[in-house]
Amino acid sequence: MAPSSRVVVIGGGVGGLTAAAALHRAGRQVTVLERAGSLDPVGSGISLAPNALRALDVIGLGDELRELAAWQGNGGLRTPAGRWVSRVDAADAAERLGGPIVLLHRATLVHSLAAQLPAGTIRTASAASLVDPGDTARPARVATADGGLEADLVVAADGIHSAVRRALFPEHPGPVYTGFTTWRVVLDLPGVEFAPHETWGPGRFWGTQPLKDGRVYAYAAAVSPAGRRAPDDERAELVRRFGDWHDPIPALLAAVGPEQVLRHDVHHLAEPLPAFHSGRVVLIGDAAHGMPPQLGQGGNQAIEDAIVLAHHGDDLAAYTAARLPRTTAVARKAIRAAGVGLTRSRSGIAVRNAAIAALSRVAPGLLLRGFGDIADWRPPQQPYASGKAPVRNPQEAPREGRLHRTR
Repeated sequence: MAPSSRVVVIGGGVGGLTAAAALHRAGRQVTVLERAGSLDPVGSGISLAPNALRALDVIGLGDELRELAAWQGNGGLRTPAGRWVSRVDAADAAERLGGPIVLLHRATLVHSLAAQLPAGTIRTASAASLVDPGDTARPARVATADGGLEADLVVAADGIHSAVRRALFPEHPGPVYTGFTTWRVVLDLPGVEFAPHETWGPGRFWGTQPLKDGRVYAYAAAVSPAGRRAPDDERAELVRRFGDWHDPIPALLAAVGPEQVLRHDVHHLAEPLPAFHSGRVVLIGDAAHGMPPQLGQGGNQAIEDAIVLAHHGDDLAAYTAARLPRTTAVARKAIRAAGVGLTRSRSGIAVRNAAIAALSRVAPGLLLRGFGDIADWRPPQQPYASGKAPVRNPQEAPREGRLHRTR
């Protein structure tokens, strides 16, 4: 097929908007259909690793987001009592990974992507369903409450519980529960100093990271039956599970309101799909390869998907061939990482921590080797990055013991 001009993107999250921006840049006529009433995402942070930043360079957004984000500072892994299991030197990690890992509010990324699109491209409060995937002889058809749309290409970015995926691959078992639930919160925490960290306890972990605007992004996970919720509120549940852990966790929990805490059970696609396309429809992001969040690669892989899709145009078989093996490998690493980080065995925890501590002292590069294979990815296109120097570099990242603020 010749490159299509009419594209419908179902889903206005990170993957859908990156695809829309990349396809628009390629000369396509794009419509984004978002079910929610606005593009404002839930209050959470998102980390962008070098692989995703290189992908965003292709559409000219890499430098902008490097400036808007907090660059990963020196921190590491701790025990609930506060002992450091391992330390990470931000400059060394950036050198080994080929660039920094940065953190920003998800809303910042979404709004930057949306700004790449012409007015009227995005339709919010517009639930959509796939009526016909189309083929080489006819367009795909999508239904909305306002009527139907025909498209030469439909990009399904409708998440882990994707209705489009079910329509294309009805025999696939779909997402399964990972066995753990997560909490996220973004808040102000003035006057509290800390080093960025993750803390691993038996069957649960906590992370505290600074955002560039001075707020704090905290996230937690715990092994839990699916669907279980706190009998009172989720802040109280966090206090029960993490309130006696090291500083600054108690101070953060004291400052957060119950309405600020988001809780979601985590599902993933344990069985890879046979393909990421059918007819004129292509799946990206969690709809194609939902994975546990332990490597922070869910959104990053969606960004990669979008850029590779724009590169291959309507050769959807080439897109599947490029993306399915890579995302399957990344998802498997994320599953293994979740198992290591959330183990409840005391002996297993002791062995894990001792091994990580030893590697951190003797061969810190080995701790990054597995992630380096992920972060080293390069997009197939030449970047359109501005070339403008970032605000700061990894050597200027905040040192441990202080919350970096740039307001």
